[in-house]
Amino acid sequence: MIRILLRRLVLGAVTLLLVSGLVFGTTQALPGDAAMAILGKTATPARLASLRARLHLNEPVWRQYTGWLGHAMIGDFGRSLATEQPVAQLIGNRIGNSAFLVGLSAIIAIPLSLLIGLVSAVRRDGLVDHVLTIASLVLAAVPEFVIGIALILVFATGVFHVLPAVSMLSDSRPIWDQLNQTILPAATLDLAVIPYMARIMRASMIEVMESEYVQMARLKGLPRRTVVLRHALPNAVVPFVQVSALQLAWLAGGVVVVEFVFRYPGIGAALIDAVSNRDLPVVQALTLLIGVVYVLLNLIADIATILLTPRLRTALR
Repeated sequence: MIRILLRRLVLGAVTLLLVSGLVFGTTQALPGDAAMAILGKTATPARLASLRARLHLNEPVWRQYTGWLGHAMIGDFGRSLATEQPVAQLIGNRIGNSAFLVGLSAIIAIPLSLLIGLVSAVRRDGLVDHVLTIASLVLAAVPEFVIGIALILVFATGVFHVLPAVSMLSDSRPIWDQLNQTILPAATLDLAVIPYMARIMRASMIEVMESEYVQMARLKGLPRRTVVLRHALPNAVVPFVQVSALQLAWLAGGVVVVEFVFRYPGIGAALIDAVSNRDLPVVQALTLLIGVVYVLLNLIADIATILLTPRLRTALR
């Protein structure tokens, strides 16, 4: 296990290195001049040259990259080009808000999709299965921003007026005391990821239920509940864990669109503002953070797969 974990960590580090290079190169390729974006079109050539020198924009790209990467490895992402604040201080609260939103969505989506997939597989080809399948296909075909707008129309503006249409979080209060501000964004994320996770769980469960060892358990006269929960579910949950990790990683990036729809003050809004202002340090920090989350979730999924698969656990002994 330790050897596999170390190998995954090395691969994760290499992946992050490649991601950092891609992030830095992409931000450098953005159109426009960062100094011009900060000072405005009325800035004099002398002021533009002075700002470029202060921000090291005149240095070769490889030197800018190595300097940025070295500071990023110790958590120093420099200062915002737009506000002159340290990037870590600027996005600190935004990261916490997005982490809470994604965590809340995951707490709801994982058990609910597991239950939906399990029920749909156990009642295969029945009315419940058909209803759940059609609903999941419809939701999977609808973009998340459309889901968010529909929820706003139903619960905030058109039909009911029970939830706010815009998430106006107060920095003076803990976010868990403002749950009403996060219900619609979290519901949007859940409705976007649950269909995929539930369908994978259903397919995996059906495959396991048709396996020989499950058929043998049935022939032995074991109760259906025991066959499903003790013999089929532990083996069917492995693909579900892997897909869940990918969907949670998608949440870290897909939250950008949802936060923009609800004006939620998280990394999504910060990333959009940074791109608009050509605030390269903020863009680089946030995109690299999303890459780190993606690698870590895949690492956790690999470890969980080994722990949940008896054949793999036995091979490690």
